[in-house]
Amino acid sequence: MHRVECVFSPHRRGLLEITGEIGRAVRESGIREGMCNLFVRHTSAGLCIQENADPSARADLEVFLDRLVPFQDWFCHTSEGCDDMPSHIKSVLTEVSLNVPVSQGRLALGTWQGIYLWEHRDRPPRRKVMVTIWE
Repeated sequence: MHRVECVFSPHRRGLLEITGEIGRAVRESGIREGMCNLFVRHTSAGLCIQENADPSARADLEVFLDRLVPFQDWFCHTSEGCDDMPSHIKSVLTEVSLNVPVSQGRLALGTWQGIYLWEHRDRPPRRKVMVTIWE
């Protein structure tokens, strides 16, 4: 088993592609066949596997989630700003962990698939993703 923590600094709310960094962690593990688990260590961000060829797919997903979970003036949990509670709801709707097969020392993603950190905060902090690879 190989475990590493990757740290990301998103500049905005939305999808940040992290496929390259996760792929590097898999290659450095030396594991040729197995599984890679990703776990985001936050309650206001998520993970997803999504199309990485056409940026309009990411834009549409970002707009859709923002429309689905807008700020509501009746939210009580607003101590970190008006995006506080919406970010927690969005993290419930998105994944906090993912499993991706490892084949021939690489992530076994489909042709148009990429791994994304889905940032839900307007002014995001650094984000930590625990990457665990095993045979």
